[in-house]
Amino acid sequence: MGFLSEDELQSMGFRKLGKQVKISDKASIYNADQIEIGDHSRVDDFCVLSGRILLSRNVHIAVFCNLAGGEAGIEIDAFSGLAYGATVFTQNDDYSGETLLGPTIPEKYRQQTVKKPIVFERFCNVGTHAVVVPGVTLREGTVVGAKSLVLRSTKPWTIYFGVPAKPLRKRSDRMLKLADDYMKDTEDG
Repeated sequence: MGFLSEDELQSMGFRKLGKQVKISDKASIYNADQIEIGDHSRVDDFCVLSGRILLSRNVHIAVFCNLAGGEAGIEIDAFSGLAYGATVFTQNDDYSGETLLGPTIPEKYRQQTVKKPIVFERFCNVGTHAVVVPGVTLREGTVVGAKSLVLRSTKPWTIYFGVPAKPLRKRSDRMLKLADDYMKDTEDG
């Protein structure tokens, strides 16, 4: 995997760019002026990031992920990540048949009925090919299993799985201590 150089990252015009950020040279970034990426974060091959997005520190976006922040925005807090092929989108078309669909249709003939922000609090992880829909907040420590569909906000330190995603069991919060130790050990923490 090849990563963009520091000069290439700076030339993209991000709203904010932290230290030691790695973005694949095969990732597609749209609206960089609306995207903030914190220290030690990484975006892998074939990801698409667009619209308002805030990635805090130590966030990992694995290959083939799609983050569509749109106007409402996506916020992913520290020590969180998305596994292969996960999708997070803040806008959804009206599929009722009352309007036309798609970006090739003028706005007056189509309506976007849902535009809501998505928030991942610290220590959240989303499994491979999972989908998070507009308006969801993943509370601190949430894990979402592979191929799950998250339609509602979650409870903290809980593992979710299924379509729709439902609580499976509680999750250990030991990583809070590990993160504190890590931050103390790094010079920029």
